Formats: sequence, C-alpha cells, structure tokens
Amino acid sequence: MTSIPQVPTARAAEPLEASAWNTAPYPALVVDDLGAVRLYNDAAKALIPRLRRGRPLSEAGIDWLDQGHRRRAAGPVDDAPPSGTIGDRDFAAHPSDHTDGTVVWWLVDDTDHRLARQALRTERQRSAFLGEASNALLSSLNLERCMDVTAELAAQHLADAALVITPRTGKRYPVVTCLRDGQPHSAIRLEDPEEVPGLAEALQGFPPVPSRWIDPASAPAWLEPEGFGPIGSIVVTPLPGHGVPAGALVLLRRDASAAFSSEEEVFARIFAARAGAAMSAARLYAEQSSLAHTLMQDLMPPVLRRVAGVEFAGGYRPSKNNERVGGDFYDVHPAAGEAEASLAVLGDVCGKGLEAAVLTGKIRNTLHALLPLADDHQRMINLLNGALLSSHHTRFASLVLVSTLREAGSVHLAVTSAGHPAPLVVRNDGTVEPVPSRGTVVGVLPNAAATTSRTALAPGEFCLLYTDGITEARGGPLGDEMFGEARLAEALSHCGGMPAEAVVEHVQMLASQWTGDRAHDDMAVMAIAAPRSHHLSAVDGHTRGRFTA
Repeated sequence: MTSIPQVPTARAAEPLEASAWNTAPYPALVVDDLGAVRLYNDAAKALIPRLRRGRPLSEAGIDWLDQGHRRRAAGPVDDAPPSGTIGDRDFAAHPSDHTDGTVVWWLVDDTDHRLARQALRTERQRSAFLGEASNALLSSLNLERCMDVTAELAAQHLADAALVITPRTGKRYPVVTCLRDGQPHSAIRLEDPEEVPGLAEALQGFPPVPSRWIDPASAPAWLEPEGFGPIGSIVVTPLPGHGVPAGALVLLRRDASAAFSSEEEVFARIFAARAGAAMSAARLYAEQSSLAHTLMQDLMPPVLRRVAGVEFAGGYRPSKNNERVGGDFYDVHPAAGEAEASLAVLGDVCGKGLEAAVLTGKIRNTLHALLPLADDHQRMINLLNGALLSSHHTRFASLVLVSTLREAGSVHLAVTSAGHPAPLVVRNDGTVEPVPSRGTVVGVLPNAAATTSRTALAPGEFCLLYTDGITEARGGPLGDEMFGEARLAEALSHCGGMPAEAVVEHVQMLASQWTGDRAHDDMAVMAIAAPRSHHLSAVDGHTRGRFTA
C-alpha cells in the first residue's frame, strides 16, 4: 500500500510565486477567501484544464473541491480533507493556509489507497461470510439440510440464484434451487447434465470451466428457476468431497446484473470447497449410520413373546446411555416341533461397549448354529468354548442355557450354568429358590464343565435369569453399596404370580432407582413364566372367568 506523500507548505513570509509548491510535482492551486483561483502550478493545469486565474473555482468543474473550499472559508473545520474524483482517478485535497487569507490546495492521488481499502473491506466481508457459512454447514449432518444451506448462502451472497446438484441415485439427480431472498426448493431432476457445459464434468469432480465459456442462451429450461428471467451469466463449479465428489454448484445472474469476475469465480470455488466438505461428511455419516443400523439389528436384544405356551420377557440396559449394545445378551430359540423344548440363553461377555458387543454377536450366532444340539447343553458349551479359544478374541463369557417344555399346564426347565449367577425360581407363595447349576466360564480353559439341573414351574410361577450388572450395581444412600443377591431375592418374593413382562419391568426399575445417575455395568434380565392359560367359563356368558391352575 502506498503512503500519503508529504506535501510542502508555504511559509508565512514567503511570496506565493516563489513557494516550493509552484514547482512541486503534485497538483496545487491557490484559492482566495472569495473562491477565486489566484495561482496554480503546471501539474494542476494538466489535471484540471478548465482552471483560470482570477476565475471562480466553481467554473473549473470540480464541485467537491469547490464545496470543500467554501466550508473552509466559512470557518474552522475538523473534517477530513475533501476528496472526490477527477477523471478516472481519486484525489484528496490537503489545505495549507497562507497569511494573506488564501488557501493552497494540494491534490494527492488517492486511487491506490481507495482500491486497497476496498479490497480489504471485500476480504473482510468474504472472510465473515466464509465463517458464517462454515458454522451453518457444520451445524448439521443431514445431507438435505446441507444442500439447502449451500443453495441459500450461495444465492444470498454470490449470485441471483443458485442450484445444488448431487450425484444421481439411479437415473435421478437431486437438485435444490434457491433465489436470492427466497427459500430453497428441492426437486428430483431427470435431465441430462450434458445439456449444461461443464456440469457433467463438475459432477465428476473435474475443475470448472470459466464462466465466459458458457453461453447463457444455451442453458436448458430446467436450469432457469421459475420467475427468474433471462440468464446473463453462469458459473458451474464442483463441490469437492472426501475422495468422492459431493456434487456441483451452479450460480446464475440475471441479464441485467454484472457478469462474474475471475475473482468472484475463485471465491465461489473456495465456498464450494467448504460446502462440498460438509455435504460429503453428511453423506458419509448417513451411509455409516445406515450401515451401523443394519449391523446393529443383529446385535440388539430381541423382543420376546410367548413361545410354545411359555411366557418370555426380557430387558436390557447398556452401561452407557448413548450406546445401544454391550456385553450382555439374551435369546429365545423356539422348538422345531411341538414335543421338543425351546431354548433360552442369557449371557455376559467380559467388557463393555461395541467391542464386547462384537463377541456377543459371535456367541449368539454360534449358539444359533448349534441349535440341533439343544438337548445336550454340555456339548453346546464345549463347542462354543472351542470356538472362542480358537478366535482372536481374548475375552471370555458366562452364560446360562434353559430348555423349556410345557406339559399339562406346567413348564419343565433344564438349566445349565457356565460360570453365570444361578437363576432364581419364584413360586406362587413368594418362595425364591436358586437353581443349583454350576460350571466354568467359556473361552478360558480347554474344558468348560457344567452341570444341568431340572425343575418345574406351576402356572403363575416364573424363573428369573439375570447378569451380574443387576446384583453388582452400586448405589443406595451412600452410593457405594451393591444391590446384591439378597436384595434381589427379597424384591422377587413379592412378585409371585406376576406376568413375566411385569417382573422384568419391576427388576429394571429397582436397579435404575438403586444406581441413579451413577456409572454401572451392562444389565440384562429375562423372565420365563408358566402362564395361567386356563380359566372358567364366563358367568351368564357376560362376565370374564377367573384364572385357575
């Protein structure tokens, strides 16, 4: 940036004709208190040909200088020096007062300063716009929202209208159109991008073509927004993404507007780079979210229901509220035939979060493959143990297998525990009986021995399977006391005759109240109940009958 030159000043006792200003390279002129031009140097004459000695300054045709002199002659002023244009240049007039009441006006070319200030102001505005755009684009990971924001910002700050076009899905090209001061409008286009010069290349991520190469008259009708009017100039620039193009940005200006300059096209590409990155991140997030949702379906605990006359209910709470899966799991595999037993499984993998959930999925899939051996719990455990020992996982798991078969209203259970807490059977009178099954965890030792215990549930009785996340949950008045097996058994003693689903909800409620907002392990619980399925006939054919054993 050039600095303002130092103009010479006339000393009070120095004659004007002999002053340094007369030979200075800067245009200078002397004007008296009546507004008449007294003297001027050669540079001033060359700059303002209409200057005449003895004639009013107003006749020189430089109105801004004449007005500035009048204000100065009227009295002291603290304003900035008067400034304006002479020809195609900008000047600032710097005054020097003389003892005889005249004023020497030095005309300093200020064009470079004005251009520099204008460039600085433009850069500040563009920086502020890019900051606003980044905040708006990064505030959402929704692709449609990012497209709307991109079109709206581009139309408001870069052009009279903007179109955001993303890669096609099948044969369709999604397009968002927005007019300045308007709202973005979404549509699905079937048009061929080859109709717009440079659009097909931009959608593939190739560099943009200059706007002067694009004839607005050749633009297809679908490119022109409704009510826009004749297109004067077009800019087509790619929206670069993370390795894959995110789409293309098309900027339109009306016929009456100024064409895009090369600087504006460069700035449009800078904005498009930020918008493309945001759209690409949104698309990647959507794809990963869809993939995670698909994979998560196999890891999520299933919804349990009545199977072969036996009630099943389950509940799961991960260790972290922002996670949906963890190391606890349960499943119910219906029997292949009426005379065969269904298999219920509840287990606990060492660890938490997604890593534990991956091993959980492997165990569940392995047990599903071993269903033909469901009548031999020990063999299933041995095969599962071998599968875990041969995998790259270093985690182990505990689980309990329960075969259920309903006969004449009662439900017969075969229970095998592999290092898991003993299931609890709750009788109709509130008695709580642990099922005496013992075994070692799977995935640690070459042999995983286990014992199988058998019991039966009368109508209204149930068996509760749970993970240690329930009994080892810490909370209470001081926050560090475990919930414990005794407290769980006491709570279950009041649940005799309750449906399986109500039992599960009750246990989950107690555990949640006990821990409060404190950290806890994964929690899984399953209830297996013998339903009261037989009832007396309705009295007089109207009232409901009561359940019987």
